[in-house]
Amino acid sequence: MNVDSSRRISGILLHLTSLPSLGGIGDMGPAAFAFVDFLRNAKQRLWQVLPLNPVGYGNSPYAALSAFAGNPLLISLEKLADGGWLPHERLQGLPPAQGPVNFSVASEKFVLLVEAAQTFLDAPKGEPWRQFEHFCEEHQDWLNDWVMYAVLRRRFGYASWNDWPKEFATRQPEALESLLRESGRELAIEQIIQFFFAVQWGELLAYCHERDVKVMGDVAIFVNHDSADVWIQPDQFSLDADLRPVEVAGVPPDYFSETGQKWGNPLYNWEAMQQKGFSWWVARARRAMQLYDLIRLDHFRGFEAYWAVPAADETAINGQWVKAPGEALFAALRRELGVLPFVAEDLGMITPEVDALRLKFEMPGMKVLQFGFGNRGAHSYLPHLYEENSVVYTGTHDNNTTLGWWVENTSEEERRNVQTYLGNFAHEAQVVWAMIRAAEASVARVCILPLQDVLHLGSDARMNTPALPDGNWSWRYEPDALHPDFASQLAVLMEMTDRDGWVDPERVESPGPQGEQRTED
Repeated sequence: MNVDSSRRISGILLHLTSLPSLGGIGDMGPAAFAFVDFLRNAKQRLWQVLPLNPVGYGNSPYAALSAFAGNPLLISLEKLADGGWLPHERLQGLPPAQGPVNFSVASEKFVLLVEAAQTFLDAPKGEPWRQFEHFCEEHQDWLNDWVMYAVLRRRFGYASWNDWPKEFATRQPEALESLLRESGRELAIEQIIQFFFAVQWGELLAYCHERDVKVMGDVAIFVNHDSADVWIQPDQFSLDADLRPVEVAGVPPDYFSETGQKWGNPLYNWEAMQQKGFSWWVARARRAMQLYDLIRLDHFRGFEAYWAVPAADETAINGQWVKAPGEALFAALRRELGVLPFVAEDLGMITPEVDALRLKFEMPGMKVLQFGFGNRGAHSYLPHLYEENSVVYTGTHDNNTTLGWWVENTSEEERRNVQTYLGNFAHEAQVVWAMIRAAEASVARVCILPLQDVLHLGSDARMNTPALPDGNWSWRYEPDALHPDFASQLAVLMEMTDRDGWVDPERVESPGPQGEQRTED
């Protein structure tokens, strides 16, 4: 990790869409900056977000239309208006900054983003334009293809790229040249929208850093079949002659589903990727390192072996484990990029080979406290068995909230085990703070709490239920939810568990005679 490995830190998991922003969906506007202030007051020094890429069907950030582009819906219209690219009166009538995410607002918001981009495009070419040109040059390796994909997808009624006219589906040079000639302004508008995203994310990231808050991003292991990535380089994915997946990604039956999970993402053609020196993954990791301080690698075990499901099957039961060249991949990434700021999401069916891969590349793994109370085999998720180089969560975005889990999902055996380990509770809500204390007091160097647990919310605040196709990703906290008492309570706990950045003045490191570091006794 590229934070000081000697510092114990704590952070909060909250996706940007869950912020109470104007316009029906959380964004990088005022609510995001207010949340950073809350983190600072609570002595939280890490903010974990989910993938920030444009979403497709189902609105899942793990089923993105691009592994490189930013999600336009996360752009703050308020900030665009403050910058002069949009009249403030155009914001009147937008959905309020409360209630669940209203994904149907996407078309309405995109109209305003296009309007702001048109204003930018037609404005005198001053310093903002020079910054835009620099952005386009710096990111030309993915930006130009992304904007073509976005324009064509809209032109062909949002059909999957392999159902477009053949000359566009197969990227015939003459067809793409005609697109550039005929749709230059539309393509430029898409570039400007990505520039708006980059500017606003850069401002938010700088605000975090000024307040000693790092940001952990999330890289989904797979991409959508209907994505710019597969359209641009279909040879890097396992497709048939009709450019459709032969097998798709998923996981076998597990804690979340008796029939497993058929995710539907196309599998990588690892042989072709390795022949190209894993250049696609190098570019993807480099992009993530530009955006985040730390990077959670989703479904890490899939880099050692992945569950391949026949594309025609309805469930994931008949899949099989297939080896992946994880060691060669991470060696290439380290050779090209240096220190890898990765956290391995090593949950699920973890084998000694998966552990060995993680340890070889010195990645911390994840511990989820909710998983620790089922039986003796689950005790590896309990604090007394943690290793220091790990990241502990009370629960993740895929879990129920701690209160919802306790009330609705625990068996009698689990409830007895929780009370044996953490003590008895006079009322249900006390289990939440007991779990938070146990996680923060553990030896794990990093502790992350979902905001729902900090706010003591029940299952109606759950972010995602794996294997459930509808109703996910829509939770937002209410505008007045971040009460100062929550910050004060967390801050005191951070001091007691040494996660507040305190340095013992009796053990200050100072330069030695030849400039080396020494510890004063």
